[in-house]
Amino acid sequence: MSVLAKSLVTLVAVLAAPAVAQTVESSAGNLTATVVAEGLDHPWALGFLPDGRMLVTERSGQLRVISEGVVGEPIAGVPAVYNQGQGGLLDLALSPDFATNGRIYLTFAEPAQEAGLQRGQGTAVLSARLVLDGDSGRLEDGKVIFRMNKFTTTNRHFGSRVVIGQDGNLFVTLGERGEQDRAQDVTDLAGAIVRIAPDGSVPPDNPKPEGWAPELWSKGHRNPQGATLRDDGVLFTVEHGARGGDEVNMPKAGANYGWPVISYGVDYSGVTIGEGTQKDGLEQPLHYWDPSISPSGLDFYDGDLLPAWQGDLLAGGLSGELLVRLDMEGDTVVGEERLFSRQLGRIRDVRVGPDGAIYLLTDEDNGRLIRVAPEGL
Repeated sequence: MSVLAKSLVTLVAVLAAPAVAQTVESSAGNLTATVVAEGLDHPWALGFLPDGRMLVTERSGQLRVISEGVVGEPIAGVPAVYNQGQGGLLDLALSPDFATNGRIYLTFAEPAQEAGLQRGQGTAVLSARLVLDGDSGRLEDGKVIFRMNKFTTTNRHFGSRVVIGQDGNLFVTLGERGEQDRAQDVTDLAGAIVRIAPDGSVPPDNPKPEGWAPELWSKGHRNPQGATLRDDGVLFTVEHGARGGDEVNMPKAGANYGWPVISYGVDYSGVTIGEGTQKDGLEQPLHYWDPSISPSGLDFYDGDLLPAWQGDLLAGGLSGELLVRLDMEGDTVVGEERLFSRQLGRIRDVRVGPDGAIYLLTDEDNGRLIRVAPEGL
């Protein structure tokens, strides 16, 4: 049996586990959300292994394998994380050559002492080899290949997603750590998207605007918690605004996306932020939400189960507690569809599986992995 066939068999087999299903109408017909696994501690990110099992990060610091609805024991060798506020173990990505090299990348809030610093915490990226033993295992050859250049004591806005580009380089999204002005400091890696090589070095073709730190790809971001590649290799992100002003962006090399100089939201107190919604030299979002939905998780739909949605963006909502489909025509958002509003809880991650279904993680003490597919499939 081929690797793909095994993957599909395993993903379908999860439906044999005890499940709770919920069905809603959509533009693609009735969709059913089925609970695949539960009992997760604020799960943050999901990845698909070649054999059909799944990897999940828990914000409190565990990396686990899910097999046929069963959550495995924590994988050994995960780095110590700063598990307070919005910090913890965050995103994951599998190397394109994972089947042969077992390499994965993890983003996490790193405590200062682990980084050899005096105080604070910041977003970091670990590269390691995953060795599985049944439904558990260990990380070997782990190395922190990247960390923010300025750690601070705030406990929010770490970002952080990691996406592997078509050239093998890594895009990493970084929040401004709740300190707005850092997003406009081009010597600071906060409030930015950085682009690094798989070993953490700086790709020679990174943009080089005057004064910019060499790792920077784009600046002026508040707290990007979703990122994905289109099939042509172009990066898309979603980020949290303050009170309103959540954004969808297509970050371009060397571009500035404006936070906190421009925004479509206001401060939580109601006070205006910055100078308005537009300014020369600063980029506009492709789409924004007001009021906020707190978008987290992002993926393009490229499966076979929902052909009408091919090429559309899917995003989760935390405060919005929903799944959003953005109808895409080229680089333009031409429509929005809201699904499962207030029915599934806070959606932290969204991934399209190899079986064409949409998989969601809910951010809660008893976090769940949920499969969304056409009714009856």
